Amino acid sequence: MLNKEQIKKLPKVELHDHLDGGLRPQTIIELATTYNVPLPSKDPDALAEWFARGCVQKSLPLYLETFDVTVAVLQTPEALRRVAIEAVEDLASDGVVYAEIRFAPILHTAKGMSMESVVESVLDGMDEGKRRTGMSFGTILCSLRNQDPAISLEVAKLAVAYRTRGVVGFDLAGDESGHPPKKHLEAFQYIRNQNFNITIHAGEGFGLESIWQAIQVCGAHRIGHGTRLIDDMAINGITIEKMGSLAHFIQDRRIPLEMCLSSNVGTGAASDFPSHPFNILFRNNYRVFLSVDNRLMSNTTLSKEMEIASQYYDLTIADLEKITLNAMKSAFIHHNDKIRIIFDVIKKGYAQLRSEWDLA
Repeated sequence: MLNKEQIKKLPKVELHDHLDGGLRPQTIIELATTYNVPLPSKDPDALAEWFARGCVQKSLPLYLETFDVTVAVLQTPEALRRVAIEAVEDLASDGVVYAEIRFAPILHTAKGMSMESVVESVLDGMDEGKRRTGMSFGTILCSLRNQDPAISLEVAKLAVAYRTRGVVGFDLAGDESGHPPKKHLEAFQYIRNQNFNITIHAGEGFGLESIWQAIQVCGAHRIGHGTRLIDDMAINGITIEKMGSLAHFIQDRRIPLEMCLSSNVGTGAASDFPSHPFNILFRNNYRVFLSVDNRLMSNTTLSKEMEIASQYYDLTIADLEKITLNAMKSAFIHHNDKIRIIFDVIKKGYAQLRSEWDLA
């Protein structure tokens, strides 16, 4: 098992990271001062603890409440550009070589910005982050389940319009219960007709029906979380003895599952790390990988997620490499770009580290 310092050096791929869930506490304080947004504390450490309290207390309402603050300070082009730059810098400093960062443009229009201006501000910031760090990126535009489906269609069209500028996909997020993705079917059909990419939050707060509908009705190419997929399995230890048709379909079609350990335990989607389904799915050849979800609210990094997985699931360097390759294969960029990163960055990086650490 690798130690903390070794894990941080590993090349990583991050595909489920919410922009408004990963701000630096000091940045929040400075933006809140500029834009007169009230905060529970102006001490960075105390503020970080306040943001993480929902995860610590396993309270989804507390977890979600904190987004009101981060969204409130992200209502200008300057603020969005700044946090986009910092997101790339923070991920790159954690060893991430490719990331897809997602955000819901509609949430940043409260003070008059258009959704186009929101997207351009984030992309400008991420371009600058790439210039500073060399980290490759894509962005995913989110719509929200509880909003008017007409907004989802507008966001879908926006995603396609910016596909040559760095937007690589479309996502539906928000509370699953009572808000089925099929209500937003027109947006998904538009994305599919444009040969574009879809990921949907599903199987986190609701069961198999949510995952099935995301894939079979809405055409999702990836699933965000998907923890409830194990409801379609008979399990003995970490061995799957029997699978239903949905579990077979997802395994057979290599549909990727974006798994977020700290977030899932913190929001109650999983009871604890030992019982989280990641290890069962990984050991039984599902295309799963690790993601942060919300670095601030879950007090995590991708290195920390790998540390947790290594501790609870006895992952080796070969396992961590496989997880990273699973993620890169699942990225929403073009095939030749994936191959370049896989061979020139990830495999090369792991080989160099194995040699440096004298590992087989």
